[in-house]
Amino acid sequence: MAHFTANKMELNLIKVYDTTLLSSSKVYQINGTLSRYLGDKGTIKHPQYLFLPLPNQRKKPAFD
Repeated sequence: MAHFTANKMELNLIKVYDTTLLSSSKVYQINGTLSRYLGDKGTIKHPQYLFLPLPNQRKKPAFD
């Protein structure tokens, strides 16, 4: 199961266990990188979730 953390009010992190709750209007912290959710692709058995790091984050342009 995928694990994402929504960044709520800078320091209050909320774990997201249900991927249907992912939203492009929220910011997520993944492995210490703040990112915006872009959408998903793949299949039901092998889903992929696409995120884009926010400006000034030291990561690749996009990861899934």
